[in-house]
Amino acid sequence: MVEEPVVEEPVVGRPRTLLGPAEIRDLAEMLGVNPTKKLGQNFVIDGNTVRRIVKVAAISAADTVVEVGPGLGSLTLGLLETGARVVAVEIDERLAEQLPLTVELMHEGAPLTVIRADALKITEIPDAPTRLVANLPYNVSVPVLLHLLEHFASIRAGVVMVQAEVGERLAAPPGSKVYGSPSVKAAWYGQFRTAGKVSRQVFWPVPNVDSILIAFERRAVPLESEELRLATFALVDGAFQQRRKMLRQSLSSVLGDSARASTILAEAGIDPTERGEQLTVDDFLAIARAWRSGAREADAAGLG
Repeated sequence: MVEEPVVEEPVVGRPRTLLGPAEIRDLAEMLGVNPTKKLGQNFVIDGNTVRRIVKVAAISAADTVVEVGPGLGSLTLGLLETGARVVAVEIDERLAEQLPLTVELMHEGAPLTVIRADALKITEIPDAPTRLVANLPYNVSVPVLLHLLEHFASIRAGVVMVQAEVGERLAAPPGSKVYGSPSVKAAWYGQFRTAGKVSRQVFWPVPNVDSILIAFERRAVPLESEELRLATFALVDGAFQQRRKMLRQSLSSVLGDSARASTILAEAGIDPTERGEQLTVDDFLAIARAWRSGAREADAAGLG
């Protein structure tokens, strides 16, 4: 059952530190911001939802949290309540300039750094982030998530809010109807799980899709080298571009032809008649190892 939003009321005797619906709309009007689908802008207007996200993320004052697309600052203020340092990455110039002013007004002296940048291109962040917590723009949620996990090994855990269908794919196990490329690539980095649905009514404007929280914890030790990650991801893409075909067929464009694909699959201990949706990330990695091992042997023979 989807929770209905409850507008946060300030505790008596304590200054209000989160934005309410009226304040969010006033800020948007002041800045001339009309939320757009192009940038995936749906602002959270419910304080209870903000605190729910922060609680699921289990943030401590020792953390440095990277937030993508902070918008008008709803979630940012909730993150700062924990005492953690927040690095907010915002592509919209108006929002990036306003956010420090809003935070200073409502949470004076809070440790906030704002970076105006495209999250898909950023490769450096001050104070290596330990957690990722964000209401990710729906149109680029998976690419942004995978990009940050690739480039920031310091991110150990986090929570992201994404479109429900996308989130279910990220957390899906092998054999599931929604298991696919995002599922395998996410599993490369760690364990992902659903952490509850979010009502459409907590957003402004109200989106026409459902949302879900996805929590994750990164592997303590990376699966393999960057070379093998790239090889594994190429195999994953090949397998799910033609997901109804057997692996010996779907991977033929990646591995050379169906005969070579069958040989490599057999070397990896994978049945060539299996389909991609039946394989774990470790299975794809085994294929990548067999593929790269064969390529190195061929190169060595050529040199000889």
